[in-house]
Amino acid sequence: MEPVSLSARRLAEYVHRSGSIDAAIGSANAMMEGTRIHQAIQKTYGEEDEKEKFLSRELDLEGKKFILEGRCDGLLKREDGYIVDEIKSTSRQLEDIESPAEVHQAQAFVYAWILTEELALESIGVQVTYVQSSTHEEKRFTESYSASFLEEKVIEMVRIYEPFALLMQRLKDDRQASIETFSFPFDSFRPGQRKLAGAVYKTIDEKAKLFAQAPTGIGKTISTLFPAIKAAGEGKVNQIVYTTAKTTTRIAAEEAFGLMESKGLKMSAVSMTAKDKICFKEKTICQKEYCEFADGHFDRINGAMMDILEHETLMTRKVIEAYAMKHRVCPFEFSMDLSYLTDAMIGDYNYVFDPRVSRKRMAGEQKSRAVLLVDEAHNLPDRASSMYSASLMKAPFLQLSRNDQHPSLQQAAKSVNKAFLEVKKGLDESFAIVHELPEEWLEAVQVFYSEAERLVQSGVRDEQIIEQYFAVRQLIAAAEQADERFYTYIQKMRNDVLIKIVCMDPSAFIQGSAKGYRASVFFSATLQPVSYIRTMLGGEQEDFNLDLPSPFAKEQIEVKKVAVSTKYKDREATIKSITDELRHAIERHSGNFMIFFPSYAYMKMAYEYFEEEGVKGVELMMQSSGMGEAERDEFLAAFKSGERIAAFAVLGGVFSEGVDLPGEQLTGVAVVGVGLPQINPERDEMKKYFQEKGLNGYQYAYVFPGMNKVLQAGGRLIRTEEDTGILLLIDDRYLTAQYRKLLPEEWK
Repeated sequence: MEPVSLSARRLAEYVHRSGSIDAAIGSANAMMEGTRIHQAIQKTYGEEDEKEKFLSRELDLEGKKFILEGRCDGLLKREDGYIVDEIKSTSRQLEDIESPAEVHQAQAFVYAWILTEELALESIGVQVTYVQSSTHEEKRFTESYSASFLEEKVIEMVRIYEPFALLMQRLKDDRQASIETFSFPFDSFRPGQRKLAGAVYKTIDEKAKLFAQAPTGIGKTISTLFPAIKAAGEGKVNQIVYTTAKTTTRIAAEEAFGLMESKGLKMSAVSMTAKDKICFKEKTICQKEYCEFADGHFDRINGAMMDILEHETLMTRKVIEAYAMKHRVCPFEFSMDLSYLTDAMIGDYNYVFDPRVSRKRMAGEQKSRAVLLVDEAHNLPDRASSMYSASLMKAPFLQLSRNDQHPSLQQAAKSVNKAFLEVKKGLDESFAIVHELPEEWLEAVQVFYSEAERLVQSGVRDEQIIEQYFAVRQLIAAAEQADERFYTYIQKMRNDVLIKIVCMDPSAFIQGSAKGYRASVFFSATLQPVSYIRTMLGGEQEDFNLDLPSPFAKEQIEVKKVAVSTKYKDREATIKSITDELRHAIERHSGNFMIFFPSYAYMKMAYEYFEEEGVKGVELMMQSSGMGEAERDEFLAAFKSGERIAAFAVLGGVFSEGVDLPGEQLTGVAVVGVGLPQINPERDEMKKYFQEKGLNGYQYAYVFPGMNKVLQAGGRLIRTEEDTGILLLIDDRYLTAQYRKLLPEEWK
């Protein structure tokens, strides 16, 4: 059999992880701080010391060959020999750590064994360095071990891991054999599909980045997955990371894998579900005292992994839940572990781009063997901005300042509350935009953070303290990143104060997250204009670009532009003419209509006009804010009921993209307005930022984000080659050159 590759970290975790999940702070904090802490320690190394040293060595175990590999944090050269340094950030108090954790020591043992083999050493030092994530205090455990002891330990670990390793190797062999005979799962390619698939394959082959605009109906999901699978068959990639913004597009990827499996493909894929949604308990409290699935999770996880990998390929939420219940493990942590082992991971943008929840263990060699596919990529800039932004309000600190159960935290909360009041007094207007956080306020927040962390780590179960701890941690993380791409927004209210750090330009963060993958593909039906999207997604001059024409005939869609003002100041005056135009279009066309408005208030105004007179034989529906999944499903199910529907919805909302209503289910779409975000000081700050970068600030802050919403909403209309319908663009600005050039060719 071929040699089996084993990551030193994965080997150590598989063999030595035990006990319960305790995520009050837990590993998430260590992960957030980890890279920065590693770098700080590594900067103290001497000239002859090495950092991030890649190590690899083959181990022959009774005829079976295993390649052990990984990156050693540090290799320190001392007068009396070498020391392997394994750095771990921790939220625990260092005085509570009396000896290194077995799992951390075991990882260092693997690196130490490799070095004794490579350098022909009789012994070597092994050091585990713990760094407290808040105080940055350090504690080291150092001991020398003989080469024979290390070899014995490594062999012992590999023997325990061997059944799992052989299972993974068999699954990989099955995958590769199935890919060799696997062909495109449809009889033929749709127009443009072959071109997109070819561009994705070339991007992977050349280790590049691709921005692809592929119109609705072309079959983007299968066109990006199929070439990635073929590249896996040729050994170019080992994992596909398919990330998207919405549940509907995640389901499309799951269905694509299901289709390919029915055609003979043997490839495993896990779908990630948010922790709050997949948690079995009423409240998501990951502590053994509250959750029986957290209690002893690591004692049972290996059995659960073996079981699901041996019997399942498509690991959807339902499948994950069934096996997690069977083995009594946390379903979220179960799926997270699987995401490092399966051939594909399907999940939200968070798992790649959000520093709080991204898969930090996927680094180095594993990441370089993966391809990143980003669906609906036009959504990513706004989502990434929110990931790197954070806010705090005064009220929770006032409440905690009255909690006398924890005097030190109470005092810290009083100080933050007082600092908020000082900031409020300093405001001449109801709000202010500044580029530096108030210094004394930030110092008070940092003191609160240290006190809250100490309490939560010591086992405090007060939900308000835990919730505020996480909110403060996010703000401090945002503050540490803040530069000219950020601004701080301060608003005083009647009894409260808001301080918010806002990321205007997440492009460098997106670029950094995508860095390290063998290839990245950003694709959507609306990557317009290209210069804007490339800038916001961290694109560079050498990146590939593909713009495919619509596969549908122009005759399938009738586009009507209605020259009427929808500007805020004109809405009362023009609402009747707009609703008359809409009523006429609905009466004239069979099938269902969906009408998109730039705000809930504007939508309700139009809906009330419709309600007064109604439309004969047509049922009116309206999207409500905060609709749950069941309500959304019910809303969409009405389009399939056979009754004629006129549905009112909001631009940029859940029904304006990722929704498929082919045939008579949807034959008319109207977009009222041009989707511009409301003019406000925060958007104006963004406008100023891009203007200073030499770009058209107004277009970057207002026009382009708005028109992306319009293009998505209009894209709901024609979904198949048989669909026909009418598209109403209601705004006089659609007749101007500035907006006309932003419309797809078939809409002009």
